[in-house]
Amino acid sequence: MKKAKDRINPTVNGIKPSGIRKFFDVAAEIPDAISLGVGEPDFVTPWSVRNAAVRSLQRGYTSYTSNRGLKELREEIAFYLSSRFNLHYDFEKEIFVTVGASEAIDVALRALVTPGDGVLVSDPSYVSYAPGITLAGGVPQPIRTEAKDDFKLTPQALEKAVTDKSRVIIFPYPNNPTGAVMNKKETEEIAAVIKKYDLTVISDEIYAELTYGERHVSICAGEGMKERSVVISGFSKAFAMTGWRLGYIAAPKEISEAMLKIHQYVIMCAPTFSQYAALYALREGRKDGYRDVEYMREQYDMRRKYLVSGLNKIGLTCFEPRGAFYAFPCVKSTGLSGEVFAERLLREKHVAVVPGDAFGDSGKDFVRCSYACSLSQLKEALERIEEFTRGLARC
Repeated sequence: MKKAKDRINPTVNGIKPSGIRKFFDVAAEIPDAISLGVGEPDFVTPWSVRNAAVRSLQRGYTSYTSNRGLKELREEIAFYLSSRFNLHYDFEKEIFVTVGASEAIDVALRALVTPGDGVLVSDPSYVSYAPGITLAGGVPQPIRTEAKDDFKLTPQALEKAVTDKSRVIIFPYPNNPTGAVMNKKETEEIAAVIKKYDLTVISDEIYAELTYGERHVSICAGEGMKERSVVISGFSKAFAMTGWRLGYIAAPKEISEAMLKIHQYVIMCAPTFSQYAALYALREGRKDGYRDVEYMREQYDMRRKYLVSGLNKIGLTCFEPRGAFYAFPCVKSTGLSGEVFAERLLREKHVAVVPGDAFGDSGKDFVRCSYACSLSQLKEALERIEEFTRGLARC
């Protein structure tokens, strides 16, 4: 008889567990630990949005919605994308609601990737991309990005990474974990290479509202890009709605319908009460200029400047992130790799950060620090990190 481990799909067996979770789990058991690891807003979903969900439950709106999601929500998403990011999609045929952006990424990969296809992705990037590519039967093709370029994807790096197997590129800007953003000129340069090799783009824009300085520019808004692109976003980050598990996909009709088939069979529809909450968030946001979103961005901006300045003063070189809510300092000066630095910092000073190699080989000399926490926590964390690095210098 086969052992239990021999009954598991070899592809799943070959995937490493998330490099983030083990630090969260250890930190949760330390009473005075400060976590700079969590990729989650520390703001509570606004009460008016929560109340909209409560009202939907009180009215008995507890049935399935259509597979695509509430019609009214899709209309609002279409308006939001058009008015905020110059992305124009038909809410009836080109947009559908997913269980978070995570489902959207999975569905997009499974719809677009044929076994053996190469999928290009910036390195470092979000931990789920490479496993998702593998589970879809594709082959991850990392594109190294570097601190000297502010971790932006360059046309030269993309050209170098493309092979005759390359079919899809994941374009994850603003970037997790680096905080890098791409401006209009830079996205146009990348778009030219994408067109040259006839690649399909999965543009993960979950942090689109969290940029500091220039507003986010979607690569999918460029000339000739819509027909070859899938836009992924959601409500978790900018609207402080992580636990509601609500995202969405926008894509040309044919691609949208292909992805919807997968969504129909594995999900059916996103949670109904979450959809009503998101509908309210977008409708009210339209009326008041997305005031709650703007307030949270201002708070993150203040924390961003404080954390980055503090890390540089300590001697952990950190370029200025222009998006998301992460700093990505280099720890090479300490003589430790990112993984060893993170492990020892947690064990000795009870501060949790994420080793950079959890996001790709290019991050091995870095750690990710989230500033989605209070200024008082950031202050205490910086003091502990400074004590830790001083101790290393004395050894």
